[in-house]
Amino acid sequence: MESSALLYNQLKTAEPFFLLAGPNVIESEEHIFRMAKHIKTIATKVGLPLVFKSSFDKANRTSSKSFRGPGMAEGLKILEKVKIAYDLPIVTDVHESIQCEEVGKVADIIQIPAFLCRQTDLLVAAAKTGKIVNIKKGQFCAPSVMVNSAEKIRLAGNPNVMVCERGTMFGYNDLIVDPRNLEWIREANCPVVADVTHALQQPAGRKLDDGGVASGGLRELIPCIARTAVAVGVDGIFMEVHDDPSNAPVDGPTQWPLRHLEELLVELIAIARVSKGKQHFNIDLSPYRD
Repeated sequence: MESSALLYNQLKTAEPFFLLAGPNVIESEEHIFRMAKHIKTIATKVGLPLVFKSSFDKANRTSSKSFRGPGMAEGLKILEKVKIAYDLPIVTDVHESIQCEEVGKVADIIQIPAFLCRQTDLLVAAAKTGKIVNIKKGQFCAPSVMVNSAEKIRLAGNPNVMVCERGTMFGYNDLIVDPRNLEWIREANCPVVADVTHALQQPAGRKLDDGGVASGGLRELIPCIARTAVAVGVDGIFMEVHDDPSNAPVDGPTQWPLRHLEELLVELIAIARVSKGKQHFNIDLSPYRD
């Protein structure tokens, strides 16, 4: 818990924001090592605290034919190697309560997928690891729901919780990012993260040649959503990054190209530093007199 509290405080006080970034899913050990090396180099150059992200299992894909990753045992071994080799904290997802203890031995941040943000047993199991818990807001939830989800972590004895905005369902096969949520979600009284890549998914919006479906997305709007988030004053940015997004096995349409990562981060840092988004605006409603 002590090391988690230290990292949590470092992230909470990061200026202008911290970064959670990496490829969506572990494709191979070689690929993960290569991505971690490049992303750390860029984050260090621009001066952002980095937590490296990748999933060992994509358990919530639309199709049973979708690539899921290497599984927990092999995936955690790879993430642990990356953690040691590049001296990086790790964030990865859990999907079942039984996974939390093992994942907590490697991950510094345990991430709760959006679909599972209200699952009390899962939240409590993640909290009991003592690790930081990042809860993604369900696409079906109002931001006020995250107040309760964050409180479940605290009531389980873990004060190290973050909440993450990742878009809201907008009819079928589409999401919309409501910037008001980035303000309202602060009622959870913890660091606020903006997932600027999943927020642009088009769930089950892409038809495959075999007749199945997969997530589509609007990659070209990632800068738009990221600019908005840092201007509003979020504490952290979550983004999935890939060196060859067109051939990524999962969520290719919403992974940001590695070649453009530094360019985008430099711009986001500049926006965040000039914005007063983290400061409460005191509105004076007294009558204006000349």
